[in-house]
Amino acid sequence: MMELDLGLQRCKPCHKGEIPLGPESVQGYLSQLPGWKRSGKRIARTYSFKDFYETMSFVNAVAYIANGEGHHPELEVGFQTCRVRYFTHELGGLTENDFICAAKIDGLLKETKDGFWPVN
Repeated sequence: MMELDLGLQRCKPCHKGEIPLGPESVQGYLSQLPGWKRSGKRIARTYSFKDFYETMSFVNAVAYIANGEGHHPELEVGFQTCRVRYFTHELGGLTENDFICAAKIDGLLKETKDGFWPVN
């Protein structure tokens, strides 16, 4: 497991035949990402916002990160929420790339009692 700041890492291409992370590695990475939970073969987190505009701004920022990393999440978008799920389809499980992208997304925001706000 990578001990460096996940948000500073870059995703690496996956190749058929590689093995997804085992439960111990997944738990180690999750311990570095408060708020993210394992959901079957995926990791997921739900973000809450003040209004639709903030939600969509967040979605666009996530799309920018995903495009830059070449690793795309599943998104469920509502009026004031966005649920982000990561899973490496190519390998049928979780890889370090999923956790790198989750950390980058968390780096966009800070959590407050009223929801999430952009990091200044």
